[in-house]
Amino acid sequence: MRFRHADGTAVHLSYGTNVHDADDLGDVVALLDRYATPVRERLGADRLGLGLWLPEPAATALARDPSDVDRLRAELTARGLEVVTLNGFPYRHFHAPVVKRDVYLPDWSHPARLGYTRDLAAVLSRLLPDDAVRGSVSTLPLGWRAFWSPAHRERALAHFDELGRELTALARTYGRAVRVGFEPEPGCVVEGADEAVTHLSGLDPETFGVCFDTCHLAVAFEEPADTLATWAGAGLPVVKVQASCALHADDPSGPATAAALASFVEPRFLHQTREAVLGSGRVGCDDLDEALRPGALPGRGPWRVHFHVPLHASPAPPLRSTRPVLESALSALFAGERALTDHVEVETYTWSVLPPEQRPDGPEGLVEGIAAELDWARHHLTGLGLKEVSG
Repeated sequence: MRFRHADGTAVHLSYGTNVHDADDLGDVVALLDRYATPVRERLGADRLGLGLWLPEPAATALARDPSDVDRLRAELTARGLEVVTLNGFPYRHFHAPVVKRDVYLPDWSHPARLGYTRDLAAVLSRLLPDDAVRGSVSTLPLGWRAFWSPAHRERALAHFDELGRELTALARTYGRAVRVGFEPEPGCVVEGADEAVTHLSGLDPETFGVCFDTCHLAVAFEEPADTLATWAGAGLPVVKVQASCALHADDPSGPATAAALASFVEPRFLHQTREAVLGSGRVGCDDLDEALRPGALPGRGPWRVHFHVPLHASPAPPLRSTRPVLESALSALFAGERALTDHVEVETYTWSVLPPEQRPDGPEGLVEGIAAELDWARHHLTGLGLKEVSG
């Protein structure tokens, strides 16, 4: 779906396909008919955007055969689908039984991360619709903090230099830029606004910027307007925004709250947990089960958990979502005279690991849930003054 900001910016709304289990190109094509097209039809939209996740084997195969990219583009167009952004954070096996910290590998010190991102940019350059201004690829924020060292940073900087040259060459070839956005995340080298400035300022804003994940921002207890002002002051553009909500507990010390939080403990993904501490910022644990151990956190301030919960549906009390943070972020991005980004990706990839009573019932239930999230985003964007446009 597309919207027009008052300044003329075409804003693309998509949903992230990393919610679907895909290991190769065949899986990627299959999800178009099983999920994406039914979502578009349910929304009554003539065109639906996908924040496409291409696992490394699929990205490699497509990059080696541009004719296959053209065929995939034709398959998308025939179904009323478009791709202006790729999710390049998970490398592969994102739906393995246990992912946890493996999602941060290979990090940006490893040549495999450079190669994967290079392939994604090349593929996206050919996938872009004819009328799209540019493309975007989101990627991990350098790496997990415990895996990082000064030597890792030096190798990463060399990879950024190489990738920047290749992105510039792609822009010359295809006439449109593909920008890479680093996605701050709790526990990573780049966790919040200040770390983004420390590690990313100085990179060419024509090719690099930030992927603004509103769940991650909320877990860090950062304010959207302040974060955006910090990045703007450092010359860091918002390449894309991932519209997402975290889990919030006002009083984690209560037995009912602890039991409700425990229902979100699961083995696949990492659920970093942070507690707001009056006067001293925040403290945290790397996963929710660790945070729930007695004494792990003070339990005197509210908790936020890196668990992407549906945009439109609040968790059962005493828990709630950080939807107000998402709403504030969208207002800061689009309510002013100028749109601060043009790619919005709804990224709730955790439907399959929600507490059992909250999970969708089969593929049809997932289609319904994704469509409901997109419909929420659609109405919120139009409420901010953006106009939905067809075609």
